Amino acid sequence: MRDGTPHHDETVTVVGGGIAGLSAACYLADAGATVTVVEQNDQLGGVTGRLEAEGFSFDTGPSWYMMPETFERFFGHFGRSPGDYYDLERLDPQYRVFFKDGDRLDITPDLDRTRRLFESYEEGAAAALDEYLASARRTFEIGMDRFVYTDRSRLRDLVDPEIIQAAPALKHLGSMQSFVEGYFEHPKLQQLLQYTLVFLGGSPHDTPSLYHLMAHVDFEHGVYYPEGGMYSLVEALVSLGRELGVDYRTGEAVTALEPVADGIRVDSDAGSHVADSVVANANPAHVERELLPADRGRDPAYWDEQTYGPSAFMLYLGVEGDVDPLAHHSLVFPDDWDPHFDRIFEEPGWPEDPAYYLSVTSKTDDSVAPDGHHAVVVLVPIAPGLDDDPDRQASFRDAVLADLAARIGVDLRGRIVVERSASVSTFADRFNTPGGTALGLAHTLDQTGPLRPAHHAPGVEDLYYAGAFTSPGVGLPMAIISGEHAAAAVARGVDPSPFADFAPNL
Repeated sequence: MRDGTPHHDETVTVVGGGIAGLSAACYLADAGATVTVVEQNDQLGGVTGRLEAEGFSFDTGPSWYMMPETFERFFGHFGRSPGDYYDLERLDPQYRVFFKDGDRLDITPDLDRTRRLFESYEEGAAAALDEYLASARRTFEIGMDRFVYTDRSRLRDLVDPEIIQAAPALKHLGSMQSFVEGYFEHPKLQQLLQYTLVFLGGSPHDTPSLYHLMAHVDFEHGVYYPEGGMYSLVEALVSLGRELGVDYRTGEAVTALEPVADGIRVDSDAGSHVADSVVANANPAHVERELLPADRGRDPAYWDEQTYGPSAFMLYLGVEGDVDPLAHHSLVFPDDWDPHFDRIFEEPGWPEDPAYYLSVTSKTDDSVAPDGHHAVVVLVPIAPGLDDDPDRQASFRDAVLADLAARIGVDLRGRIVVERSASVSTFADRFNTPGGTALGLAHTLDQTGPLRPAHHAPGVEDLYYAGAFTSPGVGLPMAIISGEHAAAAVARGVDPSPFADFAPNL
């Protein structure tokens, strides 16, 4: 597609069936390409998976449906809407926060109520929240329009009058911690405005304050739940792809990518074929270290120098009886969470007093658990690369459940009828991620925007990347957009000039 024109005899293989790969496949097929998605696991969706056992259904990865307009925009490109595939429910409360000192609060869709909540912790905090959200709203609108929906994955893309004009509004390059401290003194309010950094793979001290825009998403866009769980989104993407002619092959591991004269040879444990182009939703560290010839791609040492987002220790628990006062989404914060962040980014190790997240989708959806039971997911962010042998996992599991019982008053022990787990080694083995990161590259200052790996792989003419390791970054909405940008990059090929028919939403 190097001339920018789609042809029905153009073939594209998407390696990896995560959200970004599924998104890219839809855009490419809609433009006229013959698209095949090859996924090494038996289930499509990547980390956005579904685990079913004995009448329980668990989301294995992302569980927050935020930025609904991004999904509306995606399906709208194809003349559809999310409602054609799944129903959404807006959550109220959006989430519940438990502090280990016994304090507890709800964040609801009612912004006036949230303002009163902030004011109850600190005089003047309601007005400060208004000011903070106004800044977050401006930053979000400019950022999405000029940096996210418009691909700026190359440094030269920043030499644009629109970007230069927008620069003063986006000059938030200090840390989130110092930025938030400029608005609020109370540590609990600071935590409320920074917990979303875990979704970005960073800490308050090393994530640029540009990302305070997440507060606009959190407090003003709302949090939703797709009926049946987050895997309903995966099923929707696959259904749309099939409608557009995408072929899906699961349980087939790609073992090598070999640039050849007429494209890229894709070797898998099911055979070989040559594609005109390849979009790798497999992470580029794995692609360049394990799949490409040794003389292609970046120096392998490049990937050793990057900062990766956290891995996760996860429990999937089918629980008999009530789990009140847990909400659909619950967050548990220690009095001081800095030691936990230090154990992720500064001195990697298992946290002694962890912050963690619980999802109880059965609070909203009675189809995910048998009557009289709840489907509970516990997620503790931990450092990638940790030794997580079975004894260590069992010990940490017991410590987290004991903490939940002692500090929050929810004792699940003795009532667990189904139990599964995931940890660092799970993500490393199942998704080939460096150190078993569950998120990808963290959003540090030097790994933001065009400083992340570009969609066009260096030194390989017909290879492109989509997913959390490239722009725009981490999260389900960003993965959807990354697939769009990767598809557009395939159309541009080596020629970055504009093209007409095959440039989705550029």
